[in-house]
Amino acid sequence: MSTNTAMSAMSVVEFLLWAVLGFLFWKKNLHRRFPAMGGYLALRVASTPVLLFLLFGHVLVASQLWLISYFFLFWAVYIASAVLLFFVCVEVFRSALTSFTGLMKFGTVVFRWAALASAIVSLSTLSFSHRGMLIIPDIACGLMRSVSILELCLLAFLCLSMNALRLPVRDMSFGIALGFGLMSSNDFLFAAVTSHNPSFTAPAQFVYESMILVALGTWVAYCALPVPASKPVVMAVNSTIYRWNEIASALGHTGTKIAVQQPANSFFLTDVERVVEKVLTRSLREKESEV
Repeated sequence: MSTNTAMSAMSVVEFLLWAVLGFLFWKKNLHRRFPAMGGYLALRVASTPVLLFLLFGHVLVASQLWLISYFFLFWAVYIASAVLLFFVCVEVFRSALTSFTGLMKFGTVVFRWAALASAIVSLSTLSFSHRGMLIIPDIACGLMRSVSILELCLLAFLCLSMNALRLPVRDMSFGIALGFGLMSSNDFLFAAVTSHNPSFTAPAQFVYESMILVALGTWVAYCALPVPASKPVVMAVNSTIYRWNEIASALGHTGTKIAVQQPANSFFLTDVERVVEKVLTRSLREKESEV
């Protein structure tokens, strides 16, 4: 089997996995819990056959029109995917912290500011050496790089706090973060290895495509397995995560007025004692004057 045929077969398998994943995702109504993930899957399922058609059409026909159409559609889907992935990260983060409303609200604000800072840093480091249409890939790659960093940070956060959050490994939020973490690591490693060898049939390209298939297979397994029954999270009052949740809840409320109760009884007794002392002093002076 030639390398081109092998890559074509892997691309077809990737599309089939995207289709199976989308079917299972909608069948189990997971799009209601993760609407942004549902939109991302719909975008990939709808765009992948069109992109493959344009790519194979360019190879067969060798027309510039096919190549230009593929260029604009590919990068449009790429930018739309980066935007959707940001919202996917937000909803996965909120789903993981759904039992801790204080931390969820406060953490969402911090998460959005971190995403904005990551996007600014990624876009500011671009060289913008290309002009015209070639600047589109630079902007798209910068946005995707910032989102990939968020995905890795989200996966690291869930791995470190799973025990404290009582988040099971089979939970779909962790499965989504795991799949995107694999894809992000794959993207960074592929960009580092193939900087000098961008050939479509290079060995690194096969490894890259294989990792994508592994990530998709992970998502398919999470969707195919029975959804674990949700249980209420019971936390001790003196636990650290409970205190953090209470602190975050307090920080989230604005305009709170604090009423300080004055010890009125003690001040009243003090005034009474002073009045009694004055009366006694005056009566003693009157008696002395009479004598």
